[in-house]
Amino acid sequence: MSYKKDQQQEFRELANWVIDQTKQAGANDCKVSISKRRSVEINYRDRKPEVIKEATTQGLYLEVFINKRFAGKSTPDFRKSTLSGFISDLIENAKIMEEDPFRTLPDPKYYAGRSEKDLQLADPDFQQLTPENRHAMVKAVENACLEKGGDKVISVEAGESDDTYEDFVKTSNGFEGSSRGTYCNIGASMTLQDEGDRRPNGYHYITCRYRSDLPSLQEVGIEAANRTFDLMGGKKIATETLPVILENRGAARVLSGLLNPMSGGSIQQKRSFLADKKGQQFGSKLLTVQDDPFLPRGLGSKLYDDDGFPARKRDLILEGSLNEFLIDWYYSQKLGWEPTSGSISNLIIPPGTRSVDEIIKDLGRCILITGYIGGNSNSTTGDFSLGIIGKLYDKGQFVQNVAEMNIADNHLNFWNKLVEVGNDPWIYSQARFPSLVFDGIVVSGI
Repeated sequence: MSYKKDQQQEFRELANWVIDQTKQAGANDCKVSISKRRSVEINYRDRKPEVIKEATTQGLYLEVFINKRFAGKSTPDFRKSTLSGFISDLIENAKIMEEDPFRTLPDPKYYAGRSEKDLQLADPDFQQLTPENRHAMVKAVENACLEKGGDKVISVEAGESDDTYEDFVKTSNGFEGSSRGTYCNIGASMTLQDEGDRRPNGYHYITCRYRSDLPSLQEVGIEAANRTFDLMGGKKIATETLPVILENRGAARVLSGLLNPMSGGSIQQKRSFLADKKGQQFGSKLLTVQDDPFLPRGLGSKLYDDDGFPARKRDLILEGSLNEFLIDWYYSQKLGWEPTSGSISNLIIPPGTRSVDEIIKDLGRCILITGYIGGNSNSTTGDFSLGIIGKLYDKGQFVQNVAEMNIADNHLNFWNKLVEVGNDPWIYSQARFPSLVFDGIVVSGI
């Protein structure tokens, strides 16, 4: 990856200057975040380029703390001649804000203990990715998708995007951190002609940090087509109570309903159904959710969080029991609790031993949920409802595609119905979840 060798030093010098100027202007404390990014996007439709974009952006975000007041603002202009006015204006804005005694920089003791691990977030070969490479990648995915779709294809849109970034953060009370990384995304969406005027649209996209970690481009295109064909002929069935499997890539859609209620903000504002559940079992013993920031090349891997606290591996949920809340510095002050971290990195549910195909053979009549349409989760009560699409099986045999169905439950009930965990963690996500099997789920339809 191409970076100026002195980029970090330039960021550090600029941050030091901004902090000095901000303190001289009257701030008690401040925090400055500096970033530079380069993004490229290419999309094809009907074998022709539809979108070709490249952008390099930079930004400086300054937070100031003055007399129990806080203000923050960003600018893309790094010139000191304009930053002086930017700082003065921000200080004046902060002075007219309402007092908030909890809005401070963290106690510096919480900055200690950061790991020095190499997380391998930046692909060293990224600079070799040429415009010709990018176009060839998109064409390969699109061709595979079109060939698989045959005469049912209405349209295919294939695309590639990639990003390189460099960030630097410094506070006036002793924190300093930097990171560099890359992302690459490739995939396609397809629309097919179904019965009557139905035109199902499916997609398949892969995201990773290293281009060498992508599956074959033909495989990506074929999977996009296969997932669209899985929507063909999708119909409702009668309301039924039966086992369901949350496919690995979509399991996070349901589990996300647990994360917001675990946050300090939800707890402090009395909007969390989990507020009094720490140390209590609310789900199946098969439910363990780990937060691991140290996965090499992980999409959520990091050495420190937004407050500057050192990242650490932790069990958020352990064998169905709530083990730890997500408490940032601000809400730790409001709650009078010790901070943990208000953010997550890579979420992991330890995999089981059997494949989805093996599991389906033993479930009798069941639905594999492959996608979601709309839905909501109430962080105060734990009630949730989701529109689903998927595939109906009976005794291991495919019966039909299902669509326009719904599942509704309460998280405190739902997670107790987890009966098996698959062996197929989805690695192209911050949520590395395997497929999850639940028994006795009411699926609403006709």
